[in-house]
Amino acid sequence: MTALALGESAVVRALDALPGWQGGATGLRRDFIFADFSRAMAFMQASVVGIDRRNHHPEWSNVFNRVSVRLTTHDAGDQVTARDVELAGFLAGVAEAFMPTRTDRIVEGGRTQDTA
Repeated sequence: MTALALGESAVVRALDALPGWQGGATGLRRDFIFADFSRAMAFMQASVVGIDRRNHHPEWSNVFNRVSVRLTTHDAGDQVTARDVELAGFLAGVAEAFMPTRTDRIVEGGRTQDTA
């Protein structure tokens, strides 16, 4: 069954409800920045069951404390569908549990800085 792609205006409306996400009808993307590698990996591992239940898998990669995510639906010609929007919300919710707090510090651009 072919998934129904969302139009550009529907994706823009969806992005309004997904802070931190960017993109358009051809894909949603977000970089999640964690305090360290362990938290980045913990986020990815904690997401696996929910991703598998949805049978909708992201393109994602990890470099140290950063997890880069790109969402499209292959059955819709690599366009954004409601499944991508729902998965974006799910991933954002999971990430919250692993995000830095005021006591955490990250290295950004070669400088250590407070995250909040």
